Order: sequence, then C-alpha cells, then structure tokens
Amino acid sequence: MLEDLEQIASNSAIPWEKFKDSTILITGATGLIGSALVRSMSYVSRRNKLNVRILAYGRNEMLAENLTVDYGAEFFTHDILQPLHIDGGVDYIFHCAAVTKSSEMVSNPTEVIETSVFGTTNVLNIAREKSVKSMVYMSSMEVYGATDPSLESVAEEHLGYLDLGNTRGCYPQSKRQCECMCACWSAQYGVPVKIARLSQTFGAGTPRDDSRVFAQFVRSGLAGENIVLHTEGRSQGNYCYISDAVTGILLILFKGENGEAYNVVNPAATMTVRNMAEMVANRVFDGKISAVVNIPDDIQNRGYAADTTMKLSAEKLKRLGWAPKYGLEDMFRRMIRHFDDSNPPGSNQGYGFLSVPL
Repeated sequence: MLEDLEQIASNSAIPWEKFKDSTILITGATGLIGSALVRSMSYVSRRNKLNVRILAYGRNEMLAENLTVDYGAEFFTHDILQPLHIDGGVDYIFHCAAVTKSSEMVSNPTEVIETSVFGTTNVLNIAREKSVKSMVYMSSMEVYGATDPSLESVAEEHLGYLDLGNTRGCYPQSKRQCECMCACWSAQYGVPVKIARLSQTFGAGTPRDDSRVFAQFVRSGLAGENIVLHTEGRSQGNYCYISDAVTGILLILFKGENGEAYNVVNPAATMTVRNMAEMVANRVFDGKISAVVNIPDDIQNRGYAADTTMKLSAEKLKRLGWAPKYGLEDMFRRMIRHFDDSNPPGSNQGYGFLSVPL
C-alpha cells in the first residue's frame, strides 16, 4: 500500500540520512513486522537515494520471493538457533524472529524459549562483532503479565506477575529474559540495543490466515458469518497499526536509550476483545453479523493468554517524536481493503503489506 509507505517515508522525525550507504540486518524477515521493515526500508532507500543494503534472514523461502524480486532484499535461509556468519559490515539490526503462535506456546514451549533466548544470543553477538550503530529487539506487551488493575495506564516500569508454572508462560518469560540480555549486552559490551515492546499490531498486510482474533473477526465478517468468541472476551487488548508501529521502531532505533524498552501502542485503540468484536460486527460490517460467545470444551489447549486489564502507556515513545495515525476502526477497514482474493492463505504474497513493486 503506497499510502502507508509514503506515510513512513515522509516522517520528518526520523533522521533518514543516517541510513545512507548502510547495511541493515533484519531477522524474521518474512513475518509481519520483519517484512514491513524490509519493504519500508527498500521504499525509503529508493525514494531518497540512500543506497541501503538489506540482509533479510528467515526460514520461509516462498514468502521471501516478494522481498527479493520487488524490494531488492538479499534473502538468507537461516535457523536463528544457529550463529550468524556475515561477510562485511552491518550498521543496523532489527531482530524480529520469534515463535508467536499461541498454540505453539502450549504444544512446543521449549522451542519457543530456545528460539527467543538462543536466537537473541546469536543476534546480540553478531551486533557486538560488527560494532553496529544501533539495534532494536522486538519484544511484546506480554512481558507485563498480570499488572496492578488499579493503574490507570501501564508504563514500561510496571511489570506484573507471571506464573512460572504455567507452560503458556514460555513466551512472556523468554521475552523478559531477552530484554534482560539486551540490557546486559549493552552494559557489558556496549552493544547499542533498544527494546520495542509491541502491542498487537495489524492492518494492511496482515495475512489472511493470521490466527489472531482480529484476523478471525474479519474472516467471519467477509464470509457473512457471526464472530464467535471462544472466551468471554473480558481481556483488554492493546493495538497499533502496522505503519505506525514501523515509524515507532525506527524512532527507537535512532532516538531510544540503549538497554531501555519502549511501548509501541496506540492508547486510543485499547478496548476489550468483546467490545472490539461488537465494534467490528456493528460498525465495520454494518450490523450484518453479530458477536457471540461459544467456549469450546478444549479451551485449556488453545493457548490463550490470561485475561488482562492493562492499558499501555505510549508516553515514553511519544517523547521521541512519535504519534500514531490510525485508530482501531481504521485499522480494520484498511486491513479489509487489502485482503486481496488473489492472495489466498499460504500464497507467497501472504504478507501483502505495501506489496507495491518499486
């Protein structure tokens, strides 16, 4: 979507000139965030004649085709559990590789932990070896756990409780560990790494087969079917549009403090899952469908996160010059507009975010 690309490229708060003649490493490059960063950096490089070299690391060669053919990235098939060996210099790193499916967190928790911890170790080590200028580690709002419900908003220092005995905790616990590792590599080795705590991020480019609730809501609506909630929907969700998230990540790269974390969230887009389902049914699909609750018998095997009441604060990121553009209803409408029927689930265009050949 050219409009999103141009919105990112025209953000005057980002010092684009620092990317001139640079090499950027992006892990998890075929995921939603990683591919958005590849496309954004390719667009900005060509638009501003920055001569950026993009090294895209990932495991899905089919999804990588668009990144190489249309966006000029150099794709490397790589298991993040293995050390990275890169010829030449690297100036900037975006570490996006992670296991993010809730079902995997229940069925294969050890791989979730290993991918987070060992993968991040490998990336921090290459950042140290190459003496990079800056790096951003993609963390998650799940690191907060169960926060104090009396808090009006949750800032970066307000970490809550995580149950060490809960297998589903493999994801938030390992993300916390990786954040600590970032702080340690920064303090001990001088690695200039920052942390982006991403809220649930979606919009144009969300793949049709995304398993998260917002994509399920849209698939139901497009099929003319009711939205079926598998929980009571009491958990309060925190969201951000994809291009808003990209601009936030870029500002963290250049203006964030080493070893520190920043929430990437649009507080105006915070609401319970139930309220969001009703908004989609009533406003996005004009009341032609309804939101209903049907809790399955195997609910414990679905890997859903525990209910939360937190509303994340974006004040720390806003102090870097960031301002979100799109609210929740716009996020859904823009996502629907770019669910192209020519790109079915499993297509190599599945991450169609900004898939405009340049």
